[in-house]
Amino acid sequence: MLHEKITLSEKYPEATLTSYVCDNDPELKPARRPAMIVCPGGGYHFLSAREAEPIASKFFAQGMNTYILRYSIAPNAKDYAPLIEAALAIKYVRKHADEHNTDPDKVFICGFSAGGHLAASSGILWNIKEVRDAIGVTDGSAPEGINKPTGMVLSYPVITAGDYAHKGSIYNLCGTKEPTKEEMDRFSLELHVDETTAPAFVWHTVTDQTVPIQNTLFLVNALVENKVMCEAHIYPQGVHGLSLCNEETWSEKPQMLEPHAATWIDLAIKWIKDMF
Repeated sequence: MLHEKITLSEKYPEATLTSYVCDNDPELKPARRPAMIVCPGGGYHFLSAREAEPIASKFFAQGMNTYILRYSIAPNAKDYAPLIEAALAIKYVRKHADEHNTDPDKVFICGFSAGGHLAASSGILWNIKEVRDAIGVTDGSAPEGINKPTGMVLSYPVITAGDYAHKGSIYNLCGTKEPTKEEMDRFSLELHVDETTAPAFVWHTVTDQTVPIQNTLFLVNALVENKVMCEAHIYPQGVHGLSLCNEETWSEKPQMLEPHAATWIDLAIKWIKDMF
């Protein structure tokens, strides 16, 4: 395994990409692997370990080169910093596709809670001016679309900045606890979905009291209205932050064990293999 920590940009020193890449012998001529970038949650305030390595190991075991993106958090999460870092991460994976035996046409991103907001942002806001300028698309040093994920896997994601918002995440992105509606709307992702949005796999639980399920419902409705391919799974019960929903990520908290919801990871992997 090729395992290293990569700094993506001197301008964003907090952002690192940790690789878990299969070290295949070129003489074996192995097939190119899909890639998965994992974004842990934490309200743009911290980064959850439960939603990092355990997730990366699952995707790696299913034949994917995996990378964990540790992105900027408050107070450095404002001005689209995490989104630019995610764009740089996707760009990095594609630029190093030959070196890592990765299929550049199959670069996915997965996120949890606020990390789900970041993953969704990377597939929805991938072409905004702030991102284009930051990664070199505007000046022509990077090709169009190099930062757009092939698809996104979203776990109980923060989506809306309106009703049912996880206000802490939105405030951290805005850089203030008293943002204007215009400032918040920049990060209300259901308002920005269009036909160029990346395909999505999304799951949530009805009883999530931290990030209400309406976040996922708003997103799915926007995806359907714009004819963007999606698969959604709504589980009847489960608290927020379930991660893998099993003893691998339960942190000795019984409420984190939800065997029914634990099916999401296998369904997500099947979605990737069947649809792409």
